[in-house]
Amino acid sequence: MATSFRDDLVTMLPHLRAFARSLTGSADQADDLVQETVMRALRAQDQYQPQTNLKAWLFTILRNQHITTMRRARFNTSSLDDCAEIVVSIPASQHEALHVKDVQAALMRLTPEHREVVMLIGAAGISYEEASAICGCPVGTIKSRLSRARRELAAMLGDSAPATVPRPGPRPDALAA
Repeated sequence: MATSFRDDLVTMLPHLRAFARSLTGSADQADDLVQETVMRALRAQDQYQPQTNLKAWLFTILRNQHITTMRRARFNTSSLDDCAEIVVSIPASQHEALHVKDVQAALMRLTPEHREVVMLIGAAGISYEEASAICGCPVGTIKSRLSRARRELAAMLGDSAPATVPRPGPRPDALAA
């Protein structure tokens, strides 16, 4: 049975919210960004081509909306203290919680372009090609941004080895299906 566009859109909400949180650093701003993305997607649903990648299409809308918002607020500044922490889905032990906070802080210190690529490829599992389409730049640029971001994260976290960001590829849960 085929699912409707709205059903597919609802299943993408957690992914959109996670990506929005990585871009904005704020739960409230992320919620506003996701809401605007959903409204735009619903208005433009006739432009979506079934059997194509809905996730990439929605991430592109979200990213473009974020860029538009940032351009409008270019002259408004906010303190890093205003940035909300990224919520982890699994309660961590004290030691792990401290490491997670270190990683979150390091992610927020990356340039927006590097943070965006880490979140798209590492967290959302988007392929290099899909990230290229979402960001509107060549695949080689995506790869170099990811490589630089890994090195920067490793340096910030004091690791001797590059930070581990999963490479795109088949997911274990997809292989089981």
